[in-house]
Amino acid sequence: MGKGESVAGFELPLLLFAGFRTLIDRLHAELARRGHPDLRPAHGFAMQAIGAGGPRGATASDIGRRLGVSKQAAGKTVDRLLALGYAERADDPADARRKLVRLTAHGHDALARSAAIFDELHAEWCATLGDERVRDMESALRQVVPPETTFRLDAGSWLGG
Repeated sequence: MGKGESVAGFELPLLLFAGFRTLIDRLHAELARRGHPDLRPAHGFAMQAIGAGGPRGATASDIGRRLGVSKQAAGKTVDRLLALGYAERADDPADARRKLVRLTAHGHDALARSAAIFDELHAEWCATLGDERVRDMESALRQVVPPETTFRLDAGSWLGG
């Protein structure tokens, strides 16, 4: 397509989503090869939400708020992370009535491996498209994406309906 040719407006979100999906699918295929075959994209979002609470951990309500889902929906994902050994429950020292969810060593390992794989995928895109084009794309997206939404974790709230 030449510079002067127009593209239907709906193609941009589809291409952005397809790029996102391509990266996430490749991440999870590689995570499976590196010892984390049971992780799914929702688990990664939830682990990020748990990790956002720092070493103290997070409550199910905190996790739900960060993900943009109900406490019950967050609880289901947390239950799966507990069953897989990525998270653990602990008493909240500030309030004996509350339980906190914290990442285990296995959860921290998954996040560290994810970060390394994302760096590898980024390098692949740079090798394919060129460093400058990737930097330009990232810069352009930073200009149009509101700063307060750049690192929001609540994709499930709009993808899940």
